[in-house]
Amino acid sequence: MTAELLYHKTYILSPEKPWVVFVHGAGGSSSIWYKQVKEFKSLCNVLLIDLRGHGKSNVPTKNYGNYTFRDIAGEILEVLNAVKIEKAHFVGISLGTVIIRTLAEMAPERVSSMILGGAITRLNIRSRFLAGLGNMFKHVLPYMFLYNLFAFIIMPRKRHRESRLLFVREAKKLCQKEFLRWYRLTYEINPLLKYFNDKDLGLPTLYLMGDEDHMFLPPVRVSAARHKFSELQVISDSGHVCNIDQPEAFNRFALAFINRTENRG
Repeated sequence: MTAELLYHKTYILSPEKPWVVFVHGAGGSSSIWYKQVKEFKSLCNVLLIDLRGHGKSNVPTKNYGNYTFRDIAGEILEVLNAVKIEKAHFVGISLGTVIIRTLAEMAPERVSSMILGGAITRLNIRSRFLAGLGNMFKHVLPYMFLYNLFAFIIMPRKRHRESRLLFVREAKKLCQKEFLRWYRLTYEINPLLKYFNDKDLGLPTLYLMGDEDHMFLPPVRVSAARHKFSELQVISDSGHVCNIDQPEAFNRFALAFINRTENRG
């Protein structure tokens, strides 16, 4: 692995088995998949990645200026090339779902399917207000204050506590400057999401959403209904980070979808 590559870890079961690539969201790391890895690696080849500035991945030495979703997706493709993964099923959570959708736009031939947990397909009035509030105060307030506030608003219930605390703990590993770089992605997300909603790539897509994901579930219902190859599975008693709130259901639905996609292929 070169210094420029993102930190990654592989679990290789067999050359005949499909690859599954896990993509975390902003402020997280590959550690958020700890309730998935054991089961997935017993059935598939698994690739875990820490996105730039997260977990064990350093901030890139290249001067990219402002971060873009294409930059981040391109770094994932570089890891796939280094590991020699031609095609994979991609599993993402939260902002990781936007990164996966961007990667699929850039290289659809590398994507067997997309499993989008806690997917972000449109920002409603409340989420746009939060993004605007963050932009107003991001240079004044400590970034962890903002992150804690957003985490509580998005994951407010008692049973979301584990998810909330995990993401807050991982976010503490970011520095203020890196947080601001990632936060700037909110400037480009609205037109990008509109473009994604208008364009169907024709790739098998499973949305896995918690029934208590009050900010993001309603627009996902619309997106899933619009696209021919998309399915929506709502997981009971779960919030935004459904892979942690209800891991057994998340794993069952995701693996069944991968199996169906492989059998069709």
